[in-house]
Amino acid sequence: VKVVLGFLELAMAVKFLSNADLVKQWGFLKREVFIAIWIGIGVAIVLYLLGIIRFAHDSKPKMTKTRWAFVVLFSVATIYLIPGLTNTKAANLSLISGFPPPLSYSLYEREIAIEPIHNDYEGALQLARQQNKPVLIDFTGWACVNCRRMEENVWIDPEVEQLMKNEFVVVSLYVDERQKLPAAQQIEYTTKTGDKKPIITVGDKWATFQSENFNAVSQPQYAIISPDEIALTKTKAYTPDPDEFREWLERGLEAFKKSGAGVSQR
Repeated sequence: VKVVLGFLELAMAVKFLSNADLVKQWGFLKREVFIAIWIGIGVAIVLYLLGIIRFAHDSKPKMTKTRWAFVVLFSVATIYLIPGLTNTKAANLSLISGFPPPLSYSLYEREIAIEPIHNDYEGALQLARQQNKPVLIDFTGWACVNCRRMEENVWIDPEVEQLMKNEFVVVSLYVDERQKLPAAQQIEYTTKTGDKKPIITVGDKWATFQSENFNAVSQPQYAIISPDEIALTKTKAYTPDPDEFREWLERGLEAFKKSGAGVSQR
């Protein structure tokens, strides 16, 4: 039990290292590398349970029904990971979405259906004015598991994908982005409650923007606003049901159309 737990702890250590790699954007632990390491750990667990791999303190294992059950469990889990090494639709691995790095953080040049504007809020507003579309703000994080689950399980729904791709300008604001702001933009901000908060990194900026304007600090959080920054509907948090998320998008789009297609009703 201790050895198997040790292998699992090693797998979790790789996960936490992956979070750091994503936040820092080092690029050495891409999705396929991560999955390959997990497959290697899975194979090692199976070989250990079968007694093929043995350590100095181990005696010859007795192959009980319980032991065989764990052999089957870890074998199935390891086999499930194998398509994650490929550049196919099967690489999604929806059962564990959020744990490996996102599909976009890959050794392959993948075609991503929805490619949000990255951290450029002003650019998104400008594009929304040009295209006469509402802005869908995606408050997210590199290390956010539920954010990846939304992107890999909900955003890929055909109706959701069509709405996001064709009817909105989507901008992803990363609250854990560690890139420092230019010196002129590094300030000490006074929040609504009177607290002083240093704004040093891009993530500090968007985390404060989220908490000050949308009264939330968790991710993912989604907001729909007009090009002149008028909120069109209540924000949406993690929603694993594609139909529910689609209905929320449609309500925001309908509110935008009723407002006069970009003309704010103050």
